[in-house]
Amino acid sequence: MKVDVLLGLQWGDEGKGKIVDVLSPKYDIIARFQGGPNAGHTIEFEGKKFVLHTIPSGIFIDNSINVIGNGVIIDPFILQSEITKLKDADINIGSNLLVSRKAHVIMPTHRLLDAVYEKSKGKDKIGSTLKGIGPTYTDKVSRNGLRVGDIEASDFESRYEKARDRHMNIINNFNYDLSEFVFDGFNFDDYEKEWMKALETLKSLEKINSEYFLNNALKNGKKILAEGAQGTMLDIDFGSYPFVTSSNTITAGVCNGLGIAPSSIGRVFGIFKAYCTRVGSGPFPTELFDVDGEEMRKIGHEFGATTGRPRRCGWLDLPALKYAIMLNGVTDLMMMKADVLSSFENIKLAVAYNEKGNITTEIPYELCNSDDFEADYMSFAGWKKDLSNCSSYEDFPDELITYIKYIESETGVPVNIVSIGPDRSETILK
Repeated sequence: MKVDVLLGLQWGDEGKGKIVDVLSPKYDIIARFQGGPNAGHTIEFEGKKFVLHTIPSGIFIDNSINVIGNGVIIDPFILQSEITKLKDADINIGSNLLVSRKAHVIMPTHRLLDAVYEKSKGKDKIGSTLKGIGPTYTDKVSRNGLRVGDIEASDFESRYEKARDRHMNIINNFNYDLSEFVFDGFNFDDYEKEWMKALETLKSLEKINSEYFLNNALKNGKKILAEGAQGTMLDIDFGSYPFVTSSNTITAGVCNGLGIAPSSIGRVFGIFKAYCTRVGSGPFPTELFDVDGEEMRKIGHEFGATTGRPRRCGWLDLPALKYAIMLNGVTDLMMMKADVLSSFENIKLAVAYNEKGNITTEIPYELCNSDDFEADYMSFAGWKKDLSNCSSYEDFPDELITYIKYIESETGVPVNIVSIGPDRSETILK
């Protein structure tokens, strides 16, 4: 058996949660392999809406085992809140949710460090979600982190205090009034108390050596889907650095985020929107600042699932999409939010970059210097049709099929799923 992978091909917010929810019945195990509560995977069905930040999106499927892998970082307070909301909605949480002992823990001082660092950057801030992601991964790489397995240790308290003191020594150098920093409605001291209480929820979950668990599952013929967070263009190595996340969001991240060998990777499902969005700072070659951009934001409800911030909107960027497909080895494309473009008379698609007169389809190294280049576009006739009555690919208007076929011909990868609405039922399998 192989591990199939599902991940985003843009700047996150592509709709991964919905597709995991659609595909999950075909799999025995859904495993998150990177990221933390900066993710927001939205799932809608039967008139209900859920936003998952840490828990894999297969949690709504009966008999599905959900694994939070070692590459994920966990905030116990946010995880407890997530579990509480699911239980209040009568979603079963128990033996179907397993946590890797090697997953790192986000401490309250990680969030405080994140906020202090971002504030100190002034106008050069990167648009952090302020969830403590960067500082936690920094501690992981510098070999100073706390892991889930540590909370079971008899000397956990001393390990925690040592890490806390190290963080506070850094924070105190900035001379900020710490009372101005608020986390989920709490000042820092109160948040830390709530965080400590939330450790009990994390302690109550079944903890596993996930690398053994997943590899043994493969040997026993179990079907596994690896779920990614954020998107390819936010990858720490290959994204629009430094406006990126702190983990490897690409297929390669599955190997070190779950302990899976490269030879065990199977199909790679790449999720992209019919247009592009981005939250926070950083380059965005096709960004729209006109009424078209506002229309996309309004119709697509483009506001961050985690932060609530309005997303920047623009036309689909084909060079960036092809770049993401190349990095991930994508075998199947899945296009989201085709319905959002239904009101547009004309639709544009960026096919190249014009960098100081030089035409290129490669992502420039100095992508952040967006003043030096602009996107070259092709125009397509809009489909101008309500897609809600479409029940099959053959029901799509010719203009939408033309748009899809052009993407397929340019990328060399089939578009096998098209989403025409937020509910799991509004999903067309080609």
